[in-house]
Amino acid sequence: MNIYIGNLSYDANEADIRSAFEAYGAVDSAKIVRDHETGRSKGFAFVEMSDADEGNAAIEALNGAEIAGRAVKINEARPREERPRTGGDRGGFRPGGDRGGFRPRGNDRGGDRGGFRSRGNDRGGRY
Repeated sequence: MNIYIGNLSYDANEADIRSAFEAYGAVDSAKIVRDHETGRSKGFAFVEMSDADEGNAAIEALNGAEIAGRAVKINEARPREERPRTGGDRGGFRPGGDRGGFRPRGNDRGGDRGGFRSRGNDRGGRY
């Protein structure tokens, strides 16, 4: 049984989680999810227990309990959803797209929403 632990303290470690769950049965693994770049906890973890009855007892007893100084939310983990791949575009330049990026308007004067235009004087700036 895979168990989700949310609202986890950033100071918690795998030993804290394992010891809390071992009171209810054998723990196969305890894993805190961490940020790939910084290594810092993301505030949630997963515990695997081989016996479903022991896992359900742990969920019932520990949901709302304090682990490492913080009340946690615990429930059975749902299977990971398949999400469509987007091709790696994360909101950068997309001409004509509906979000973000630079979209030239008309003759590149900025249209009615402002922008920089020359009025024939040397003051420049936004008008």
